[in-house]
Amino acid sequence: MGIYLNPSNVGFKEILAGDIFVDKTMLISELNKFIEKGNKYICVSRPRRFGKTIATNIMCAYYSKGCDSREIFSKLKISKAKNYEQYLNKLNFIAIDVASEYQNANVKDNMLVELTDFVRSEFVEQFPKIKFDPNDTIAKCMLRVYAATGETFVIILDEYDCLVRDTFGTHLFADYLEFLNGLFKSNTLKPAISLAYLTGILPIVRDRVQSKLNNFREYTILDAFNLAEFVGFTEQEVKPLCTKYKVDFAQCKKEYDGYAQNGFEIYNPESVVMCMETQKFGNFWGKTSTYKVITDRLKHNYKGAKEDVIKMIAGEEVKVNVTTYMNTMTDFESKDDVFTYLINLGYLAYNATKGTCRIPNLEVRKEWYNAMTILPDYSKTDEIIKASEELLEQTLLKNSDAVAKALDETHIHVTSNRNYNNENALAAAVYIAFVHALNYYNCFKELSTGKGFADLVYVPVVKSPEHPAIIIELKHNQSTGKALQQIQNKQYFDALNNYKGNLLFVAINYDEDTKKHECEISEWEK
Repeated sequence: MGIYLNPSNVGFKEILAGDIFVDKTMLISELNKFIEKGNKYICVSRPRRFGKTIATNIMCAYYSKGCDSREIFSKLKISKAKNYEQYLNKLNFIAIDVASEYQNANVKDNMLVELTDFVRSEFVEQFPKIKFDPNDTIAKCMLRVYAATGETFVIILDEYDCLVRDTFGTHLFADYLEFLNGLFKSNTLKPAISLAYLTGILPIVRDRVQSKLNNFREYTILDAFNLAEFVGFTEQEVKPLCTKYKVDFAQCKKEYDGYAQNGFEIYNPESVVMCMETQKFGNFWGKTSTYKVITDRLKHNYKGAKEDVIKMIAGEEVKVNVTTYMNTMTDFESKDDVFTYLINLGYLAYNATKGTCRIPNLEVRKEWYNAMTILPDYSKTDEIIKASEELLEQTLLKNSDAVAKALDETHIHVTSNRNYNNENALAAAVYIAFVHALNYYNCFKELSTGKGFADLVYVPVVKSPEHPAIIIELKHNQSTGKALQQIQNKQYFDALNNYKGNLLFVAINYDEDTKKHECEISEWEK
């Protein structure tokens, strides 16, 4: 048993001992399908604190010959799988946390030398009958064991990309590329590897390291394939936690859901766990990252970025081309590159079917709000966000004049002069003006009612007398009276059959000659 070579299962035991444990062990069943196959090279990229390292602890406990994990797995899901026994503590296992190695290195540029020395010493200790050379690389040590015994290895590099996603010294970077090449591009070593598993924040960098890792199949936040459910919490896993800890599930979903992948609704695991433990809905993930990631990229104001950001702040989705991004933290040439980068980091969610991105949930939305406060180009957006709280309050008080005045100001901001009179521009103005409502409501646009489509419907996440459902009908060069009549005649409220509570009907008309808005608000007891 070593630290790097054939480690113990202590890490997984500590996870099991925690107050909250979500069983992700069926990951092993999926990975066993790759063992000693042509597609045995796997790279999993996800945002920070999404459970990548927990997955590696599970793998270590299962595969490592340095421990006996039969008892701790006996009550977990993997014990019922057909291939459970196949590799249980039967393979040599090498686990390297690249980020930790870099942080703890006595001499940063000498990190790989220090690491190799440690791992080599463990090979010498665990395989005393094999003669190792003092200059052997980790790859050469593995090859010597395989040649002498036929034994193969599972190798994990956790946070493998920490040395390639940022700018490091030329010497260390070159050494690291050589290190990766020796492990994963050697045809001689390939038979000695049963499974190679990399984790990182960003997908494999295209222009610098792709040639060294082009034999890896990637499972990214853009497309996680059959590994989607194993990184992050699924909805089926969050619901029982909410029941156990008496946390409102609907609000939990609004706060931390939003990363749909391969048919699964994926929740931020860090935030869900903290929510359960503290019994509060807080911005937990933001404490492990920072909104400056957003501001650092938006300050360059790539063409079309501002307009799309405002749309996303308002709750809309925007088109994004994810194919041009080079997977670095420094090379950006367009808004699409920036948005794709923010998708990979978890600040945006991606819809592969529609090719769009959006702000995933309320927790992340607050980070975007914070970003707006320090970006000069978004100062007016910041003002509207802050004013939106007052607008919602005035709407609930049925103050029609206040709503109309707020829309006069917002409409100018969100649209160009060319598109000012466009009907879509009016809708955009309403979306951003009512952005504060997204803290309490789910917003449905063009909601089908059976007799037509309601322009906007806000349904409270948690029922309360302070927040009635709101139906908004928009008119252009017509009248608020006609809008209210349409709500009634087409019975838009029928779409809320399951909702029990009062309704507010909000009629808004825009006159393109005067460039003024009119508003009329009516309350209806359901």
